[in-house]
Amino acid sequence: MTAKTWVVTGGSRGVGLATARKALAQGDRVAVIARTIDETSLRAALGDERVLLISADVADPVSVRSAFDQIGDAWGRVDVLINNAGLHRGRKLARLEEKDWNAVIATNLSGPMHCIQTALRLMQDGASVVNVGAVVGFRGFPGDSPYGASKAGLAGLTRVLAVELAPKKIRVNLVIPGLIITEMTSQLDEKAMNKLLERIPLGRVGREEEIADVIWWVAGSTYMTGAVIPTDGGMMAQL
Repeated sequence: MTAKTWVVTGGSRGVGLATARKALAQGDRVAVIARTIDETSLRAALGDERVLLISADVADPVSVRSAFDQIGDAWGRVDVLINNAGLHRGRKLARLEEKDWNAVIATNLSGPMHCIQTALRLMQDGASVVNVGAVVGFRGFPGDSPYGASKAGLAGLTRVLAVELAPKKIRVNLVIPGLIITEMTSQLDEKAMNKLLERIPLGRVGREEEIADVIWWVAGSTYMTGAVIPTDGGMMAQL
């Protein structure tokens, strides 16, 4: 079978990097988009073959267009787009600054829209978009209004575009990771971490590779669109 072309935003670390590795292991090729690219470490993690590394900011439409121009020039198509890039800035409402709200919405909600809109010209029948959401988009956590609003909006965007793009045979789905130890979540103190663990029926954090496995499966599921797939150890099943 012909290798698929994957684009993974926020692909330089965490779930994005694990997803890029998964796609490469299946024989596909991957364009990694991230604001900061450490080419030496990424080449060591991913190898030199079938990998395109692009420094771009998904919050900036001009930067996004430049990134997809490079992908188009190199490979001519996009088969799978993973909207994983994310930004977290949280404070309770009384202390929340507008610049932090705007930055989170620009990256987590406008960013995926920019990427999908720009990638469409490179997508053909059977292409797949997987947006990466968050539990906080469906369950309230104090102090997380920017992040929660952006991820709730991403869920709505996923459903709308699943219907809108279905005539083009392009599928759009949402994977919701639970608590994963990444650079973002490693900033939680012990008390906050223990409180979250109490809300996970499986009683443990997830691994980046476990989320990547689900993203890979969803991307290839040919009769799935508009779906929301929690991968959270049962956290969202709790009352």
